[in-house]
Amino acid sequence: MSEETESTVAIAGGGLSGLATAVHLHLKNPDRKLVLLESSNRVGGVIHTERIDDFVLDHGADMFALNPPAAIDLCRKLGAEERLILPNQTGRGAMIVHHGKLKPLPDGFVLMRATKMLPMLTTGLLSLRGKLRMAAEARVPKRTKLDDESVASFVRRRLGNEVLQRIVGPLVAGIYTADVETLSMNATMKAFVEMERQYGSLTRATLARRRSGQDSVERSSAGARYEQFRAFPGGMIELPQLLSESLPVGTVHLQCGVQSIQRLDDRWLVRDTQGGSGLYRNVVLATPSRISSQLLLNIAPAAAAELSSIKSSSTAIVVMAVRRKDIAEKRRMFGFVVPPIEKRKILAASFASEKFAGRAPQDHVIVRVFIGGTLQPELLEHDDETLVDIARGELADLIGLGGIPVVTRVVRWNNAMPQYTLGHVERVQRIRESIATAPGIHLISNALDGVGIAPVIAAAEKLANQIG
Repeated sequence: MSEETESTVAIAGGGLSGLATAVHLHLKNPDRKLVLLESSNRVGGVIHTERIDDFVLDHGADMFALNPPAAIDLCRKLGAEERLILPNQTGRGAMIVHHGKLKPLPDGFVLMRATKMLPMLTTGLLSLRGKLRMAAEARVPKRTKLDDESVASFVRRRLGNEVLQRIVGPLVAGIYTADVETLSMNATMKAFVEMERQYGSLTRATLARRRSGQDSVERSSAGARYEQFRAFPGGMIELPQLLSESLPVGTVHLQCGVQSIQRLDDRWLVRDTQGGSGLYRNVVLATPSRISSQLLLNIAPAAAAELSSIKSSSTAIVVMAVRRKDIAEKRRMFGFVVPPIEKRKILAASFASEKFAGRAPQDHVIVRVFIGGTLQPELLEHDDETLVDIARGELADLIGLGGIPVVTRVVRWNNAMPQYTLGHVERVQRIRESIATAPGIHLISNALDGVGIAPVIAAAEKLANQIG
């Protein structure tokens, strides 16, 4: 990397955050020169797909949400919306392990709200006592304190401990691979906090949303609202490829990370790991929080300290292609989550080829099994062979899986999922205040404003607008 002009923006990190920021900056000003530095040999970060014969194996996310609309909007701007595929219309819905058996999530249940009462009253996931406690939610006084509250505290207070343990806890933990006892409501489930503050209860909020038609999608779906997701036919690797290919040739520099950043008059001197350097008015740090923290030590020490305090969890995904005839459970489902009280060694399982067509031949199924996370990090100390044995053993018990997998992969994502613990919103505010003391330095990360593809792209668009 040679010295660049003042109008050039340097972006450290070629994961989704860095790529999306670069693309939005390019769309705003096609004449602006961009330099994106990625230390590895590919773009995409935790988004990756492997193709083996007729099997499409996603190593990370296998779809993205339509809400917030940032991801679908960007695909539309890049002319790729027509390429996207919808989930299959058969086999819809999520399941939850209950006393060793798979039971469907009640129809119309959305994370913490029941948009339909009859399915909740008839579900086998809750005892009569648990159902009565949940039904009494409207009479629970609203919380008057404005400080942060954990997800577990909120749900236990409003809906009861049984709903927390059997339904909400595993669903939310499946999204954040987190401990709901320390997970921040303000940072992850703010909409439900606002519902309580505005209406006094989730029940009254749901009734108001029903009258206004806002819950029409939720009431016609089962739990995960899969119709609100999209994917690429060749796997999610097509998203970073699309973003990278939309940038001018020469923008992306692989195997070339950022070594250091130093103030030089009114610009920033960026030295890369290949021995090059450049001067920039604007530098975007789109690296993992621990790396951004190191780069910011001498620039914004308070931000560096706060970033280093954000813990991350690790997860292994055992990806297997198995013969359909080797699965005794014949119900078509997209996946299931496992409550911690079940005392099992897996967090969840996803049937990727059931969700999207073209992932595997019809007589095979791709199963992705999630192990580890915040509550069971010790399991990740096992070697890959042992993790495969754990996954097969649990699936044998839960869905009657037999036989030998046709394809097996173990994907380890170490410290890849930031934990939005209590006080996270205030922590992010302190980071931004510290960064503001270094004009021209910008920070974007899934450790700040939301996990998931759509929230990250939304944050990238916001940042690009701020840079101008």
